[in-house]
Amino acid sequence: MCQVGEDYGEPAPREPPSAPRPSREQKCVKCREAQPVVVIRAGDAFCRGCFKAFYIHKFRAMLGKNRLIFPGEKVLLAWSGGPSSSSMVWQVLEGLSQDSAKRLRFVPGVIFVDGTCALRLAPGRIPFRKGKRQISHSSSRKHGPAERGLEGFPGGRWPHTLLGSTGAACGRSPEERAKTLAEVKPILQAIGFPWHVVALEEVFSLSPSVLRCSSQEPAAPEEAYKAAVDSFLRQQHVLGAGGGPGPAHGEEQLPQPRNRQSLLRPPAAAQTEALSHLFCSVRTLTAKEELLQTLRAHLILHVARAHGYSKVMTGDSCTRLAIKLMTNLALGRGAFLAWDTGFSDERHGDVVVVRPMREHTLKEVAFYNRLFSVPSVFTPAVNTKAPEKASIHRLMEAFILRLQTQFPSTVSTVYRTSEKLVKAPRDGPATGDHSPRCLLCMCALDIDAADSATAFGVQTSSHPSQIQLTPQGPCCFPGGPRAQGCCQGASRREDPQACIVEQLCYGCRVNMKDLPSLEPLPQYILAEAQLRTQRAWVLAELRDCLIEDSDDEVGQS
Repeated sequence: MCQVGEDYGEPAPREPPSAPRPSREQKCVKCREAQPVVVIRAGDAFCRGCFKAFYIHKFRAMLGKNRLIFPGEKVLLAWSGGPSSSSMVWQVLEGLSQDSAKRLRFVPGVIFVDGTCALRLAPGRIPFRKGKRQISHSSSRKHGPAERGLEGFPGGRWPHTLLGSTGAACGRSPEERAKTLAEVKPILQAIGFPWHVVALEEVFSLSPSVLRCSSQEPAAPEEAYKAAVDSFLRQQHVLGAGGGPGPAHGEEQLPQPRNRQSLLRPPAAAQTEALSHLFCSVRTLTAKEELLQTLRAHLILHVARAHGYSKVMTGDSCTRLAIKLMTNLALGRGAFLAWDTGFSDERHGDVVVVRPMREHTLKEVAFYNRLFSVPSVFTPAVNTKAPEKASIHRLMEAFILRLQTQFPSTVSTVYRTSEKLVKAPRDGPATGDHSPRCLLCMCALDIDAADSATAFGVQTSSHPSQIQLTPQGPCCFPGGPRAQGCCQGASRREDPQACIVEQLCYGCRVNMKDLPSLEPLPQYILAEAQLRTQRAWVLAELRDCLIEDSDDEVGQS
């Protein structure tokens, strides 16, 4: 038989059906009456009122389920001006209003960290101009895919735009910074909460105590929370019966700053120059982003402690936490995922970081801000306009968002995985309250020199001790001239950089490799590292002089 012109091949695959679009006949999935205005998931169309109730319920349910914030407690809202943190501030503002069904009972405050420092080009660097690939000649270290998981540039060097001209080191002029602050100030005044505007340069005036973990109170039982709520309600009832108006937004409970304009003063030129030099010294964009997050966290912690805030709220959304989880895995921070992505972060002890927006996706946040006119301020970040493979953060963000467009359950799957992580370190020296902590991220160091299966175990076993004891000289014995201080150098290593690196976790150690010298670091970090080294040396000296009780004496006592 003739088969010319006949095709016995398989039929061409059909395109997957597109998600149904809301039509005039379609109704809201919640009330079944009003016409939908948004579709947050496939087939889930909400009207304006139902979407607002759905959005608010997520926020209130996250706070009510955990019950970490007690009535009358002072909470600092970390507002960056972005969509997610702006939506968080607006949720708190609506929760404190008089017409709210269940009013929030804590006392809020807002902090805005201005991280857009004015950068001056470092000597010896050639700017990266449009149309010409000019490379900075001050850095000769090569960064390939095998070392940092990134795509190398020609010559093994990074263009100047990635060295110090984006985001927090984007080269914004003082006029541009003043313009941004002029946009921030009306929003803060409209909110009505006590607010604090601080510049990132103020990290150079912090004290070493900010890196010390204060004593943490044990978790209060369920009965204690209910008793605190009843006591707060009785107090409000007494104030209302006495004719005095109760606090509407917390203004009466928390006094506002006396001179708000003083918070907007430009930082000192020396501090701006020091911060610019610090970010110019960092070789990779990945390490620069991690350093910026660390300094910003230290500054917020300092403000919270100085003004008596016991909780700090951040606007990390579900999408952002999913990206952060995968990024931290790539950065070697897998041991601290429960603290970095969980609802609460108790690493600081007296100040707890909470993330009430972790159930909201970026799509829901964008819809809510658009429908209800939530104001926000755009500030350039470190990776603004950076290519996809410029850093691990950008690469992982593009990977997750690309998967999300093809498979809509990607973000939720990664997020649900993070909820199963527990904060239970294994038995060892990192389980106590006075356990060694990382100098930068302040997480407990899970040091186990016997565990050589991991990279961190290999590093800790190769450097079993931070102390190098020198032989005792004549002055070290009783009656010797101790006033001369000849043994004061025994507590210091020959290499101060190695001494500091040994006080970091594995992820922070990898990032510090991209900083050629530790001199540009803020002084409070260097001072705390030196203090920890000296304290460890003193403890080692005293341990040899102490007399341990025997088992028989312990049993008799």
